[in-house]
Amino acid sequence: MTFSDAVKTCFNKYATFQGRAARSEFWYFALFQFIANLVLGFVDAFFLFGAGGDIGVLSSLFGLAVFIPSISVAVRRLHDIDRSGGWWWLLIIPLIGWIILIIWYATKGTDGRNRFGADPLASDDEFEDIELSHKSSIPHVSRGDDS
Repeated sequence: MTFSDAVKTCFNKYATFQGRAARSEFWYFALFQFIANLVLGFVDAFFLFGAGGDIGVLSSLFGLAVFIPSISVAVRRLHDIDRSGGWWWLLIIPLIGWIILIIWYATKGTDGRNRFGADPLASDDEFEDIELSHKSSIPHVSRGDDS
């Protein structure tokens, strides 16, 4: 996935917490946020409020705009390594939680399908021959004529 594809995907899946996100999607979006915050911080500091401005209006608005997509891609990234999105809350544990999440975000995703969906790096051709069986809570009772 390219840088622009990752940013487009994250904004297209603005509040989609289902599915999986590849490492490239997550890290390119993180890079996009870093660069945009850096640029907007300079614009805020030098053009809007002078060098001593305390409030960065543009960077604050950008932060609000990407808040939900950043959580969304982080949850989908955790899904890619077959972990629940609830692990995102490790962020509230200073240092240790952050280190654990960074390691997980950098970990290679599970190959093939997992409980959260198809592999985001797999081509569509790989899934044409696979028949996915969905288990039902209704038991199947053989009538004798099933083969």
